[in-house]
Amino acid sequence: MPNILAIIPARSGSKSVKDKNIRIMNGKPMLAYSIEHALRSKLIDRVIVSTDSLVYQEIACRFGAEIPFLRPTEISMDASLDIEVFDHALRWLAKNENYHADICVHLRPTHPIRDPQDIDNMIAQLLADPSLDAVRSVSPAKQTPYKMWLFQEQDSCLMTPLVSCDIPDAYNAPRQKLPQAYMQNACIDVIRTSTILEKHSMTGKRIAGYKMQYDFDIDTEEEFLRTERVMLLQQAIHEGRKLKICCDIDGVIAAKTLGNSYDKATPMKNNIRLLNALYDRGFYIVLFTARGYKTGIDWKGVTVRQMEEWHVHYHELLFGKPDADIYIDDKFFEISDLSAIL
Repeated sequence: MPNILAIIPARSGSKSVKDKNIRIMNGKPMLAYSIEHALRSKLIDRVIVSTDSLVYQEIACRFGAEIPFLRPTEISMDASLDIEVFDHALRWLAKNENYHADICVHLRPTHPIRDPQDIDNMIAQLLADPSLDAVRSVSPAKQTPYKMWLFQEQDSCLMTPLVSCDIPDAYNAPRQKLPQAYMQNACIDVIRTSTILEKHSMTGKRIAGYKMQYDFDIDTEEEFLRTERVMLLQQAIHEGRKLKICCDIDGVIAAKTLGNSYDKATPMKNNIRLLNALYDRGFYIVLFTARGYKTGIDWKGVTVRQMEEWHVHYHELLFGKPDADIYIDDKFFEISDLSAIL
């Protein structure tokens, strides 16, 4: 079997979220999750953290990673490249331990949610095709590049489509007709060591994609809070704890209508499926709506009938929520995030 090495780069500096690599998330330093993912892989032989910090080194050791060296300061800067970090690690191990990895697994500590089975699937994908230089995880792009533009020159008002496809004037086509684009999500990269050391690249030229439906890369405070909420729910499901879930109706279960004509609303079927999955797991589901709060119109009969016809499973239906233009809530959760859990 080839030597398969996981490298988790975790420098101590961070501008967006201070010390985000070791910030406590759901009871653990964020770095710990990537170490645990690597240790749960059935194919990875060694798990190394490349860090410039003695504090990070102690934390990484505590959660089971190896830290055979401290990364030099000159490759631990904001502008330092992944290729510098990996080249240094591989050459240090070869020189000081006579250890030669065949495959490197790049796990960024900013992804506290990932499935270790995805790691093994990607390693197997690379092993199965000797022509590949790397396998990179991707997620569906939220915005289509076929409706993006570049200005031809800095001071020109003329534009050129960013990308094109077989559809003429794709930028005018309905979004549903356009090819699905994917974004690299920085969750998992699996690379041949020869690609790094000989081709001086983190991907090479022949790159296979591995599709994921989730993406929890953390670079902002909002992303940190969103991911922690998902982890709390994920942990509750794993432990069999039954939480109370309060869910809005319009914009979540029912598509919004012009002029709040709720009787003309249509069901958001995928969201209903996700909510029903929580109900089936024993969670207590409360539907909470502001329908009629401002106008005084009683929408209870219409709402109850819609929930029955749409097969929405719930325990309580409450009316009277303030009809505000903006809600601020520290427990806000996007129902689309449930697709990464259920």
